[in-house]
Order: sequence, then C-alpha cells, then structure tokens
Amino acid sequence: MHLPLVSIIIPTRNSAQFLGACLTSIINQTYKNIEMIVVDNNSTDKTKEIAKKYTKNIFNIGPERSAQRNLGAKSAKGEYFLFIDSDMELTPKVIEECVKSIQSEKGTSALVIPEKSIGIGFWAKCKALEKSFYIGITWIEAARFFLKDSYLEVGGYDESLVSGEDWDISQKIKKMGKIGRISEFILHNKGHLTLRKILIKKYYYSQKFSNYLNKHRFTKRTNPQINILFRYNLFFSQPKKLFKNPLRGLGMLIMKTCEFCFGGAGYVIEKLKKYEK
Repeated sequence: MHLPLVSIIIPTRNSAQFLGACLTSIINQTYKNIEMIVVDNNSTDKTKEIAKKYTKNIFNIGPERSAQRNLGAKSAKGEYFLFIDSDMELTPKVIEECVKSIQSEKGTSALVIPEKSIGIGFWAKCKALEKSFYIGITWIEAARFFLKDSYLEVGGYDESLVSGEDWDISQKIKKMGKIGRISEFILHNKGHLTLRKILIKKYYYSQKFSNYLNKHRFTKRTNPQINILFRYNLFFSQPKKLFKNPLRGLGMLIMKTCEFCFGGAGYVIEKLKKYEK
C-alpha cells in the first residue's frame, strides 16, 4: 500500500501552554510518514523552544493564521496537508483514517475531522456541550485535511480573512470536488475557560467577520452561521441532550446568547468605524 507523506502545519502564537501536547499527539499517530511544520507569529513565550524539540521545520510570519498556514504549505513536501491549531490534540488514528478515506473515496478533495472540546471549569463544560451539537452539521464544520493539489488549486487560505477563513476554503473546495469526513476526533483543549475569555475572543473575531460576509454575502450556508435562531433550533431539537445536566444546559444557552451579543457589537462597531472613515 502506498503511504504518502502527510504534512501537518501548525500556526502558533504564544502557544507554550498547549503546544507540547499537540505535537506529542502527532508523534503518537499510528501513521508514521509525516512531517511537522510549525509556523510561529512572533511568540514571546517558550513556543519556539518547545517546537524545536519536535521538528526542525520552524518558520515565522504574521499577521494572522491564514498567512501562517499558507507559508507552511509552501514549505511542505507532502501529498496531503493537515492544518490544526496549537491547542488541538489528535486521537491516535486520525491521520491513518484520513489517508485511507481520501484514497478510497473517489473525487474527494478534502476531509472534515470532527472535534470535541475539552477543558477545565464550568464554562469549558458548557463549551464542550455546545460543540457536541455541531458534529455532522455541514454549515458549522470545516475541512482540515486536503489533497495538496486541491489546496493549491483554490489558492490556499484567503489571507484577507481573519475570521471565517476555514469556512471560506471549505466552500471553495466544495465547488471543485467532494468533502468527506472521518470518524476519529480532534480534541480542542480550551484550558481553564472563563466567560470573559470567551466573550473577548468572540468580540475580536466578530470585528473581522465583515470580510467573510462581503465575500459570500447571505447564502443558504452563511445564514445559519450568523443567525442565532438556527443555533437555538439546533440545540432545542435535542432537548434530552441539552438538559441532561440542567445547569450546564442553561449555562450553555446563556454563554451562547452573550457570545452573539458581543459578536454583534463587535461587528457593528467595526462597520461604524469604517463608515466614519
């Protein structure tokens, strides 16, 4: 059986807290024909020192993830590309299953890898509950594993997008080929998550979301991505799951409502700033 090289590209920025676990999970894959490429963005912690323990393929560029991913892809030698974040961990058979799936499914250009959220504290558990509703939901999930040729054909990640870039590349890939999925999971480690951290992050990325909407306008895919009613409908369609732990379910609904409020505020304020200019 042909065992093609898989290039795993990890953008980092002050990622010392999680990077070791991320890279260890790559080393522990059952599929061994891999190369790791770390693309840092001027970290001031020990990110680069940790990365050097695992790979010689370390680069530096900014200002955001899309540019980092594209630089990593230019340096990659693999037939397939896998893009993960530095706070993610692969379950042991992720790459093995990706290679088998994309080789056996004719016309497949990319793969979705489902994600589970993990972390410490009440809000991390609320976030884990939220993410569990998104498994298999096509307008939420995005591809992470790509045929190199397909990735290059669509021009990689759009570097003008800071938010929604993963949805964007998935839509471009879908126009030219099929996006499959595997059953193995990525674990997304949120660490000790607080509501404040969640809302600050949502506000930041929502300020940058207008570029994505300007590019894709309002479509059958983007409408549910930005409309809170679609999320509520998804949550309440599984009431037993939502309220299996009533406090956690209520916390998740409060968290998500706050996110949309802060996200909406960030989006509107950024639009007003541009209008004033």
